[in-house]
Amino acid sequence: MRRKDRERDASFAMEVLRDCEYATLATINTDGTPYCIPISIVSEDNTVYFHCATEGQKLLNISKNNSVCISCVRHTKTVPEKFTLEYESAVMTGTCSIVTDDDEKIRVLKKVGEKYAKSEMDHVGAKIAKSLHNTCVCKVNIIQITGKANTV
Repeated sequence: MRRKDRERDASFAMEVLRDCEYATLATINTDGTPYCIPISIVSEDNTVYFHCATEGQKLLNISKNNSVCISCVRHTKTVPEKFTLEYESAVMTGTCSIVTDDDEKIRVLKKVGEKYAKSEMDHVGAKIAKSLHNTCVCKVNIIQITGKANTV
């Protein structure tokens, strides 16, 4: 990392992953060009999960090359008088696989509900049951993670 004064440890980076509102997933298209898309994530141990449709560009890319990069940011604040932005960020690389076990999918989708729809947890089970087989859950095993922060 170029800015060593902004570097944070892996524990900090995992907190950013856990708390961020959304993240950005980067994959490689079959023609070698980059593909990047926002995703909703949850984390557990050294793993990041996201859900998506059962087909699409990201899944095609992952099926051809399972190396991915995920970045996320939290606590941003513009500081115009200093021509800067306060932020906390994390960038991780890893390998992505599709979760095929229904019990693991349900557990992860419940975590998604807890993070993004906490007030609707009474309905999450029914929603999961209705859409389980039309929902893909992806699992990213973290290979490397870095954290960074700029506080003014």
